[in-house]
Amino acid sequence: MATDIKDTVHAVEAESVLRLLPARPRMLALGEPTHGEDRLLDVRNALFRQLVEQEGYRTIALETDCLAGRLVDDHVTAGTGTLDEVMERGFSHEWGAFAGNRELVRWMRAYNEGRPASERVRFAGFDGPLEITAAASPREALVAVHGYLAARVDAELLPCDTETLDRLLGADDRWTEPTAMMDPARSVGRSEEADRLRLLADDLVALLDAQTPHLLATSSREEWDRARLHGRTATGLLRYHHAMADPSATRMTRLCALRDLMMAENLLALAARGPVLVYAQNSHLQRVKSSMRMWQGRVEWWSAGALVSARLGEEYAFVATALGTLPHQGVDAPPPDTVEGLLYALGEDLVLVDAPRLATTLGDPLPTPRVSPWFGYAPLDPTHLATTDGLVFVKHARRG
Repeated sequence: MATDIKDTVHAVEAESVLRLLPARPRMLALGEPTHGEDRLLDVRNALFRQLVEQEGYRTIALETDCLAGRLVDDHVTAGTGTLDEVMERGFSHEWGAFAGNRELVRWMRAYNEGRPASERVRFAGFDGPLEITAAASPREALVAVHGYLAARVDAELLPCDTETLDRLLGADDRWTEPTAMMDPARSVGRSEEADRLRLLADDLVALLDAQTPHLLATSSREEWDRARLHGRTATGLLRYHHAMADPSATRMTRLCALRDLMMAENLLALAARGPVLVYAQNSHLQRVKSSMRMWQGRVEWWSAGALVSARLGEEYAFVATALGTLPHQGVDAPPPDTVEGLLYALGEDLVLVDAPRLATTLGDPLPTPRVSPWFGYAPLDPTHLATTDGLVFVKHARRG
């Protein structure tokens, strides 16, 4: 069996990844089983650099706030702001504090220096402005898309004025109330004002679409793209707040699904612009349903990767990452009857695995799923191998 498994193993290089695929995908997604580990980010950075330099990928998208990410994009493409500023303000979920993300942004800026716009690598966040405890006010997104349209179309076509938006939005802390995640009664998402804003946001996005020829003639493609991002974010946030106020048993399922839907819509918009490299938690990128056990019980939903894969077909590729040990979090050597244990026994520090071929080699029944002693690390689900294009295995993720 060990010899057979070795036959599925390759070096972690751009050329090796692409050889696993029928053709170069428009979107190549690399997943991780835990956030913030330097070793995993170093592996990502090395692979993404190769794919940019050798294969022409021109956007790198990370699981972070899509609106804040514009600051990072402005920095890497035009040198706007300092590295310290964009790492502090351009990321959500504390991703700006990760050394590997800082190195990625620094490299992207250096790579773009002196290159024409068509050859520069772009940055994008593709998550919504969401945290596990709260969601942002829709103010920024709504005001931005309204302002873009107000400057370019007749006032009579607008569904409302800025004063109406401001009155309906009210204080931003109404929207970001942290207790609303656990108590739907504390959410503003089903108030009369929120319901009215949902209709107005839909009208603004419809106007944005209906006026596309005129808008592209009177503004840059970049301005139009950003207005569409603001429109997607406004409608997505208002849907999310509406679901936060839902007292039913399906509430958390709905919230998880809506978050990944926002991710998928952002990724599809990026793919329409050109080849994209994506990095996020494995569960956001896999082709099968994601699941999680929460205080309301087990919830299941279609991930962003599943949604994008359904639309792009073979133009979407997903490479997962699995870990051997994470000693500083109490994750020791994996049991030998797990996929991680079998790969750990090969003795290689870093390998790329042909995941569907490995699934065939292992046969039925598949190895036992690994159980994590730490909530922040999600082991590989062996049943996902057949629907995963590749698997990066990192034997040790140590600190220091």
